[in-house]
Amino acid sequence: MIVCVCNRITESEVRKAARAGSTTPEAAYACHGCEVQCGCCLDYAQEVIDEEHAKAPHLRLVSCKAA
Repeated sequence: MIVCVCNRITESEVRKAARAGSTTPEAAYACHGCEVQCGCCLDYAQEVIDEEHAKAPHLRLVSCKAA
Protein backbone atom coordinates (compact mmCIF):
# COMPACT_ATOMS: atom_id res chain seq x y z
CA MET A 1 0.00 0.00 0.00
CA ILE A 2 1.24 3.49 -0.84
CA VAL A 3 1.55 5.79 2.17
CA CYS A 4 2.99 8.82 0.39
CA VAL A 5 1.85 9.42 -3.16
CA CYS A 6 4.19 12.38 -3.67
CA ASN A 7 7.30 10.31 -2.89
CA ARG A 8 5.89 6.89 -3.81
CA ILE A 9 6.75 5.52 -0.37
CA THR A 10 5.06 2.28 0.62
CA GLU A 11 3.85 1.13 4.00
CA SER A 12 6.56 -1.52 4.08
CA GLU A 13 9.22 1.17 3.48
CA VAL A 14 7.84 3.25 6.35
CA ARG A 15 7.83 0.16 8.57
CA LYS A 16 11.43 -0.63 7.63
CA ALA A 17 12.50 2.92 8.47
CA ALA A 18 10.65 2.72 11.80
CA ARG A 19 12.42 -0.53 12.64
CA ALA A 20 15.67 1.19 11.75
CA GLY A 21 15.11 4.00 14.22
CA SER A 22 12.85 6.60 12.62
CA THR A 23 10.34 8.08 15.05
CA THR A 24 8.68 10.56 12.69
CA PRO A 25 7.50 10.48 9.08
CA GLU A 26 10.12 13.08 8.21
CA ALA A 27 12.88 10.81 9.50
CA ALA A 28 11.36 7.75 7.81
CA TYR A 29 11.20 9.54 4.47
CA ALA A 30 14.78 10.77 4.86
CA CYS A 31 15.85 7.13 5.22
CA HIS A 32 14.61 6.66 1.68
CA GLY A 33 16.16 9.85 0.36
CA CYS A 34 12.92 11.84 0.34
CA GLU A 35 11.27 14.65 2.26
CA VAL A 36 7.65 15.46 3.02
CA GLN A 37 5.89 17.21 0.15
CA CYS A 38 2.16 17.93 0.61
CA GLY A 39 1.82 16.43 4.11
CA CYS A 40 -1.43 14.52 3.52
CA CYS A 41 0.30 11.28 4.48
CA LEU A 42 1.79 12.35 7.80
CA ASP A 43 -0.96 11.05 10.10
CA TYR A 44 -1.02 7.60 8.53
CA ALA A 45 2.76 7.38 8.32
CA GLN A 46 2.97 8.23 12.03
CA GLU A 47 0.42 5.50 12.84
CA VAL A 48 2.54 2.97 10.96
CA ILE A 49 5.69 4.09 12.79
CA ASP A 50 3.95 3.93 16.16
CA GLU A 51 2.69 0.41 15.39
CA GLU A 52 6.19 -0.78 14.60
CA HIS A 53 7.61 0.75 17.75
CA ALA A 54 4.88 -0.80 19.87
CA LYS A 55 5.79 -4.24 18.45
CA ALA A 56 9.51 -3.97 19.15
CA PRO A 57 10.60 -0.81 20.99
CA HIS A 58 14.23 -1.98 21.26
CA LEU A 59 14.65 -1.64 17.48
CA ARG A 60 14.48 2.14 17.78
CA LEU A 61 18.11 2.13 18.83
CA VAL A 62 19.37 1.02 15.42
CA SER A 63 20.56 3.62 12.94
CA CYS A 64 18.48 4.27 9.83
CA LYS A 65 21.55 3.80 7.69
CA ALA A 66 22.10 0.30 9.10
CA ALA A 67 18.78 -0.98 7.71
